[in-house]
This record gives sequence, C-alpha cells and structure tokens, in this order.
Amino acid sequence: MKTIINGKNIEITEGLRERVTKKISKLNRFFEKEVEAHVTLGVQKLRQTAEITISYNGIVFRAEESNEDMYVSIDKAVDLIERQIRKNKTRLEKKLYENDFRVENFTFTDTEEVPEEKEFKIVRSKRFAIKPMDVEEAILQMNLLGHEFFMFFNAETNHSNVVYKRKDGNYGLIEPEF
Repeated sequence: MKTIINGKNIEITEGLRERVTKKISKLNRFFEKEVEAHVTLGVQKLRQTAEITISYNGIVFRAEESNEDMYVSIDKAVDLIERQIRKNKTRLEKKLYENDFRVENFTFTDTEEVPEEKEFKIVRSKRFAIKPMDVEEAILQMNLLGHEFFMFFNAETNHSNVVYKRKDGNYGLIEPEF
C-alpha cells in the first residue's frame, strides 16, 4: 500500500513515518491492487489527530481519531478502518470485484466480534422544496434550523450541494464531481 503522509502544525519525524507505514501495512491484506492511503497528522493545542483516507474502486474508507498521544491516534484510526471493513464485509464483497478485495480468506486474530449489519433501515423520509441559494445563505439556513448539515441547490454552480458543521466549529461543503 502506498502511504502519503502530510502534517498540519507538526513535523513528520522518521519515527512517526515508520509507525504510520507499519500500521497502514496491516490493511494490505484486504486489497489485491496497489492502493493509496492518505494520512494527515495534525496538532491543535493538546489534541493529536490522525486522519486516514483510503479510496478504493469508488468506496472511501475514512477514519479520524484524536488523542493526547499521536501514536495512540494513529493506532485507533487504523483500527477504526479495519472495523469498518469487517462490519461491512459482505456488502463490500458484493460491491467490489471478487479478485480485488479479500475479506473471506482472512481470519481475524483479535477476539472482538463485530456484528455485521444485516440491512440498512430508513426510519424517516423527508421531502422539501429547494430554492437556489449561495453557500453563506445555506449555512445561515442550517444554523437557523439547528441542523448539523443542510442540502441546497447552489445558485453559482447549478448543482445540489451539502454544507455541514465540522467538529472544529468550522463548516464544510460537499460538491458533486462529475
């Protein structure tokens, strides 16, 4: 697995680089092809954050963990991605090509049992009219409603977008890519 490591407010030492590479290599057993793992290590005050993103055949595995110790954050983020794969292994096997993704041939050594989700259950469906607006107006509307995210029709791009509130208090924008 090819690992790309970036730092935010932190210098990536050789020790951190080795730890990330070692932990990420644990995930090689799930993938046949060469896959890229993007790892961003960051520091904000006393929080050491590790964010891992792996994109594979249109599926994105993502984990973000924060702790006072960067090594613990890295370990937890890798474990979280592995748990995501185990939890959804049947769906992943069906969605991805059989020869590209290996879950069935692998036996997990830890004793933690992760129940597989049987089906996704939609408990509420909502329809609403959307009017064209800019990003700032969408954020204002989201805050007025007290929601964590808000879908809207972007008047500038003529596409549906989603704004969301991030854990750090800032906002994110999701735009479709065609």
